[in-house]
Amino acid sequence: MPTKDDNWKKDRIGSAHSGRNPMVLSNMKSGFAVMGDTQFLPGYCVLLPYVEVSSLNDLSMKHRTDYLLDMSIIGDVVTEVCKPKRINYSIYGNSDAFLHAHIFPRYEWEGKDYITKPVWNYSQDHWIDGGYLYSEKKHLKLRKKLMECFREKGYTL
Repeated sequence: MPTKDDNWKKDRIGSAHSGRNPMVLSNMKSGFAVMGDTQFLPGYCVLLPYVEVSSLNDLSMKHRTDYLLDMSIIGDVVTEVCKPKRINYSIYGNSDAFLHAHIFPRYEWEGKDYITKPVWNYSQDHWIDGGYLYSEKKHLKLRKKLMECFREKGYTL
């Protein structure tokens, strides 16, 4: 579970391998399913690959296929647990220059100014404000439900 020591964030993939990344929900075929740092869209997850590469194109065709399938399976889990209107998938690597995929649930309650646009249109405070950041007090129940759903689908830590 997340702690006050955020040193694991300096190497999210390495810390996932060593068991120090507290946001890991499940091991997948291609990488780690992790809870997003911010939860203003409940159930937001990220797929971190097992091997750090710059982009999806750096993976072999087989590993790309596994990665993209795992991304969609995370979407299945989030859909089952959170019941969003839809799931948005995105891969950028601009701020954190390594492959990682964002899996964003989108909800009816977001309102028309947001639901029809990318999540990056949300104000900066949604990404850094403590009120939206993952905390066990607010999000542990959701985390446990996501982890249980992964287990039910045959994925474990």
